[in-house]
Amino acid sequence: MEAKAALRRDQLERRRRDNLIASAVTVGAIVLAAVLQSTVFASNPTAAEYAAAQAGLETPSPSPSPSVPNAPHIPAPDTAAGRTFTGQLVLNGQPLGIELDGNAAPQAAAVFKSLADAGTLTGRPCHRLTTATSFGVLQCGALDLTGTPESDYSWGPVENAPADGVYPAGTIAVARKGNDAYSNGQQFFIVYRDTTIPSDSAGGYSVVGRVTSGLEAVQQFAAAGTSAGEDGPPVTPVTIDSLTVN
Repeated sequence: MEAKAALRRDQLERRRRDNLIASAVTVGAIVLAAVLQSTVFASNPTAAEYAAAQAGLETPSPSPSPSVPNAPHIPAPDTAAGRTFTGQLVLNGQPLGIELDGNAAPQAAAVFKSLADAGTLTGRPCHRLTTATSFGVLQCGALDLTGTPESDYSWGPVENAPADGVYPAGTIAVARKGNDAYSNGQQFFIVYRDTTIPSDSAGGYSVVGRVTSGLEAVQQFAAAGTSAGEDGPPVTPVTIDSLTVN
């Protein structure tokens, strides 16, 4: 009887340890996702920020209060409302079929239809790649490889963001600053594997559309990795050759 009691005590103690370890891993993953979320859509995190996120030591600091509402040169959402657009995004000569959803995200669809028509994004880089297990995105459309945004092109609100924070592979969503629903610009990210992004005070990220074909090209870029751990410039430089939307 004494031996059986000791065995039960050992089993209970082992179960408590396993539960504590599982809880710590879960918290660490959430903290890391939150830091990646706040930085992936603005500028690359420093090595110290990324290490802190992995260690679960800190969460991202809130960004400044929301910027002013849409400027007059931002296209009106009614130019895309109720419409579905199809087109092609070419990266490094690799064509991706795309679809923009003006029903669920009329403002975002209007913006990217306008950018496509004007050829604004042609020649711009995809400056950022994340390769974490639950956070796989390629971010494109910045002015240069540092991720510099356009100073006079910001808009909102957040549209069509998933309530559960899950962005399925193939999702095309709009990059913005943390905690600012009116800081969307000309940058976007392509989700190449199912990704969970926690909402911040502004909500989630506007899902403007999806990749309908050719996603494997992005997955190949991702397979080559980054030059900075799991979050940084892709080893294989990626450039927007063209974006056409009909």
